[in-house]
Order: sequence, then structure tokens, then C-alpha cells
Amino acid sequence: MRSIVRRKIKHSPLPSQKKFHDSKARFKGFSGPIGSGKSQALCQEAIRLTYQNPGRTGLIGAPTYPMLKDATLASLMECLYESEIPFELYKAENVIVMGDTGSTILLRAVDEFERLRGTNLAWFGVDELTYAPEGAWSRLEGRLRDPKAKRLSGFAVWTPKGFDWVYRRFIQNPALGFEAIMAAPYENRYLLRQAPDFYERLKSSYDENFFRQEVLGDYLNAAGSLVYQAFVRTANVREMSVDPALPICWAVDFNVDPMCSVVAQASGGEFRVLDEIVLRRASTEQACQEFGKRFELPASGVVVYGDASGSAMKTSGFSDFCVIREYFKSRAAKVTYRVPRANPPVGERVNAVNAMLRNAAGDIRLFVDPKCKELIADFEQVSYLDDSTQIDKEKDRRRTHLSDALGYWIWQESRGTVGERSARLF
Repeated sequence: MRSIVRRKIKHSPLPSQKKFHDSKARFKGFSGPIGSGKSQALCQEAIRLTYQNPGRTGLIGAPTYPMLKDATLASLMECLYESEIPFELYKAENVIVMGDTGSTILLRAVDEFERLRGTNLAWFGVDELTYAPEGAWSRLEGRLRDPKAKRLSGFAVWTPKGFDWVYRRFIQNPALGFEAIMAAPYENRYLLRQAPDFYERLKSSYDENFFRQEVLGDYLNAAGSLVYQAFVRTANVREMSVDPALPICWAVDFNVDPMCSVVAQASGGEFRVLDEIVLRRASTEQACQEFGKRFELPASGVVVYGDASGSAMKTSGFSDFCVIREYFKSRAAKVTYRVPRANPPVGERVNAVNAMLRNAAGDIRLFVDPKCKELIADFEQVSYLDDSTQIDKEKDRRRTHLSDALGYWIWQESRGTVGERSARLF
């Protein structure tokens, strides 16, 4: 039985790398732009796991064998040599055996993922996961089952590549046990110390969208033109709480499936989305009840915004806004309504939202709580039809409803005191 080995590793992690290493998630990812230290994070995590699981087997994978050999393995060898860690590389078998612990690292290309069946693993790590097939990750998850492992872990690093399976699995709706760390651009002080103009030089080589993806690490719509192109997750998403001194703004998009609305507050020219309400096959009355469950009625009141078509009478003789009025009246709530006689042109509403997300001067005035996953998905995925200024509402029927609701609020509160602003139904 091997004795415990302690070895000092030469690694001073960047802030995002440290968050990645500190994460206790069973499956974790490191999403970052070029130059953010993804390969270093991958290799250092792998080395640490060989010490935490002495004598056990792990795997490092890359999308193709040339990428594995020329990039991933080269980075791993550099880390091992720099910290003077003893190891043996068996090139014929593509295996590394660690000298201190006897741990084995399998080196594998994952493009032919059916070959990944077999040995139980204590851990695995995949480089540039967005270029690997989803089936490869699924096979590796199934192999993470070494009963003698002290810490089971699956991890990966990647550069964003649109709203692919990696985005869906790790970021949009991560399952229990999944976590993704998103590295900030320009964070790598070591790189900037060596090449201060590294990122600036790339601006002349990349178009705007490719620069945002590769250098800023943004997730962009791979096809079509993005509607809310001013949205940047790292700038516009932050945790927030209700300010009891301010009125609560409730903006509704009347749709039976789903019935969607956003709950927000505004102060000092800043717009904050606190929560979203998304109900399948629901009525306006059910939306009101859900609002009441989540939020106490503040002394400063509630302000209701929404789709002007909600004032049209239904077969029951009541409009959607009449239902809302009756709900709040029964609770003696202080409520005002800011509903236009007609909806604004779509272009005006979109421009108003984009200007709050980030205007031409670089000012950011619209912030969204991370729990608003459907609204964030709208910002990152809603696109125009090809060669058109018409928003594509058919590609994904879940999209556009939250951003529409938000747009009614933003448009009402951000435009000047001209035109039909005073022409309200309530």
C-alpha cells in the first residue's frame, strides 16, 4: 500500500481557475475565451485528482488525436515538468503512470466515442468539449464508477460555440451536480504581462461576432441575426433582491401556453428584473395567484404593464386586464396601470431593450437575476428570420414571450413624454 505523498504544485490560479478548482460539483466545466487559461485549468485539475485518487485510473480526452497530441498532452507535460512531478509516458499505449502515486492517466481522442466503453474511471477531463460529440461525454459519465475512488469527478474546458449541447447541459439548464465557471475576458495577467496588446491585435483579425465568441467568451446565436445583440451574460446578469421602498413592476405577455410575465423594479435610471413567471396552459387568474405567492404587496404599490391586446374583451366578457384589476381589488392593493392603447412597433420595443442592456456609450442599465433562465435564453437565442427584420417566433415556441413582456415595461418607462404616452386604458 502506497504511503501518502505531498508535493508542492507550481500553480497560481487566476480567479476563474480557482473557482473551477474549488467547485465540489461532480461534473464541472470551465468556459472561457482564448487565452483564459483553460488548458492549464484542465491539466492542473487532472494532476490534483491523480493525487486524490492514488493508484486509480483517470482519463484525459480531446476531440481528435492531433489535438490531443499537439495541444492537450503538450500542456500536461509542461505542467508535470514545471512542478518536477515524476511520471512515465508510454507512447504506444497513450498512457501516463504517475511516479508518486502509481495513478494511471489514459490519453484518448473522443471523436470515436464508442471506443470509450470499458475500464471504470475515478475521474475524467475533456479539452475543448464544444468540439466533441455529446455521445462522448455520455459514455464517459457512464464510466465514472470506480468503487475505490476517493473522489469521483468529470470535468471539461471549452470555448463557447453557440447554443450547442454543451451550453444546454452546463449553462442553460444544468442538472443537479453540474456547474460551469465562466472565465472573464482579459483576466489572464500572465498572458497580458508577456503580450500586452494580445487582445487588441485580435480585433483587427476577427469580425465582431467571432471576436465576442473567441476573445470575450460570449455565447452567440450560430445562425441568423441575434435580436438582443447588446446582451452580455457577464455584464447584464447579477443577483438581486426586492427593495421594499420601491413599487414592484409587473409586466405581462398574455399567452395561454406559456403565460409569461416579469417582475421588476426601477430606480435612478436602472432597470432590475427580479424574477420571471412562466406557466404552462394557464389563465390570467392563475398568473395573478402565482404572483401573489411569490411577492408581498409593498406599501409603495404595484405597477402593471403589458400587451395592449390584453384589454380586448374575451368571450367571458372580461379582458385580461380586468381579471388583474379584480384580483388586486379583492386584496385592497395599491395598483396603477401603464398600458398603452396600442402596442409599440416591434423595432422600437427591441431598440429600447437593447439600449438599456448596453447603449452606444457603453452604459449598462438593465440587469437580470440569474434565476430568470427563460428571459436570459430569449436574450441569447431569439433571432430574426433570414434576410428580414421580422422576429422568428416559430423556431422555438418557448422563445420571445418573456422578452416581449420585458419590452412593454422598458418601452413605457424609457421613452420621452411625447406622443401617446398619456393615452392609457387605465
